[in-house]
Amino acid sequence: MTFRPALRPGPRSLLALAQLSNSVGDGAYYVTSALYFTHVVGLAPARIGLGLTLAWAVGSVAGVPLGRLADRRGPRGTAVLLALATSAAVASFLVVRAFVPFVIAACLYATAQSGLSAARQSLLAGLVPAEERTGVLARLQATLNAGLAVGAALGGWALHAGTDSAYLTVFAVDAASFLVCALLLWRLPRVEPVAPAPGAGGRLAVLQDRPYLVVALLNTVLLLRMPLLSLGIPLWITERTEAPDWLVSALFVLNTVAVMAFQVRTARQVDGLTTAVRALRRSGAVMLAACAVFALSATGGAAWAAGALIGGSVLLVVAEMLHSAGSWQLGFDLAPADRIGEYQGLFGTGVTVARTLGPLLLTALLVDWGTPGWAVLGGAILVASYAMGPAARRAEASRAAAVRATPRPPELSAEDGKSTEHDTARAVSDNSSDTTSTIRVVHP
Repeated sequence: MTFRPALRPGPRSLLALAQLSNSVGDGAYYVTSALYFTHVVGLAPARIGLGLTLAWAVGSVAGVPLGRLADRRGPRGTAVLLALATSAAVASFLVVRAFVPFVIAACLYATAQSGLSAARQSLLAGLVPAEERTGVLARLQATLNAGLAVGAALGGWALHAGTDSAYLTVFAVDAASFLVCALLLWRLPRVEPVAPAPGAGGRLAVLQDRPYLVVALLNTVLLLRMPLLSLGIPLWITERTEAPDWLVSALFVLNTVAVMAFQVRTARQVDGLTTAVRALRRSGAVMLAACAVFALSATGGAAWAAGALIGGSVLLVVAEMLHSAGSWQLGFDLAPADRIGEYQGLFGTGVTVARTLGPLLLTALLVDWGTPGWAVLGGAILVASYAMGPAARRAEASRAAAVRATPRPPELSAEDGKSTEHDTARAVSDNSSDTTSTIRVVHP
C-alpha cells in the first residue's frame, strides 16, 4: 500500500537542525581550510589546489551511484552513513601531514559530501509532499546560511589566533558537527527503499536521460554565480577597483542576511514547472544587470566603486534566490519517483563543477579580461536561463512518455488481469502527478 505521508513539524525541524549542524562545520572549513593545509599540514598551494581538484572530480562522479544507493537501500540509513564518513574524513585531516594521505582524505570528504547531498534530497522527497518541497528547501537554505555565518565566525577566530591549536580546534568542531548531523538524521522517520520501475534494470538511468542531462548542464552554467562571492568579486575589488578590501566581508554578510530573510518568500512564487521556468528567466535577466553594475564599479573612485558593488551584490542575491527556487523545483519534478536520489546526485554535480571550474573561468574573464568579461558571464547566464524553458518542457514530455511506456505485469486470469490493469493505470497516474506516491514512510 502506498500513500502520501502527513507530516508533523518534527521531521522538518530535524532536517533543519541537521542542516544547521553541518553548515556550521562547513562555514568553519571554508574559511580556514586553505591556511590550515598550508600552515599545519605543510603543503604548497599548488599541491592543495591539485589535490582538491582531484577530490571534487571523484566526488562529482560518485554522487550519482551514491544517490542510487539511497533510493535502493533507504535514504535515511545512507545519509547517516555518509554523514559519519564525512566526519571521519574531516577528522583524518587532523593527522595527515603528506600529500598522498591528504588526497585520499580529500577524496573521501568530497565523495561523502556529494553522496550526502543526494541522499538527503531523496530523504526529503520521502518526507515532504511534492507541492511543499520548494518551500521546505527554501527554509533549509536560510538555515544553511545561518550556519555558514556562525561557522565563518568560528573560522575567523582561528585565523585571528593564527596558531596550530586554533586551526585544529576548528577542524575538530567540523568533524563533530557531522556526528551531530548523523544523529539528527537517524532520528527522522525511516523512508522505505523504492523498488525500480518494471524493466528499469540495474543501469544508471539518469546517464541515458538526455533531456534531464541538458537541464542539469544548463543549471551548471547558472551556478557559475557561486564562486563570484568567494573569489570573483574579491579579486575584482582588489585588482580592478578603488574600493576598500574590507568591503569583501561586508558583501558576504549582505548576501547571507538577505538569503536568510527573503529566500522563503521568494520560493513562494514557485509551485510548478511553469513558475520555475519563469523564476529562472527572471534570475538570468537580473544576473545580467548585476554583471553590468559590477563592471561599472571600475569606472570611478572609492565611493562610486563601493556603491556600485553594493548595488551589484543586491542584484546578485536576488538572482541567486530566484535561481535556487526554480532549480529546486525542476530538479525534483523532472526526476522519476523511483530514482530521486540518483537524479539528484547528477543534478548536484553542477555545484561541484561550478566550484571546481568556476574559479579558473572567473579569473580569466574578470581579472584578465576585465569589463568585457562581465558581459560574457552575464550573457552566458541569460542565454542558459532562457534555454531552460524548452529544455524543461522536453524533459517533462520525456518523463510522461516513459511513464506511459512502463511495462505492465502479465495477466494471470481474466479477473486478475482486470485488477492488474486497474492498478497499473493508477500507478501511472500517481507517478505523473506526485513523485512521492511510491514512497512509504515508516515511523520508528
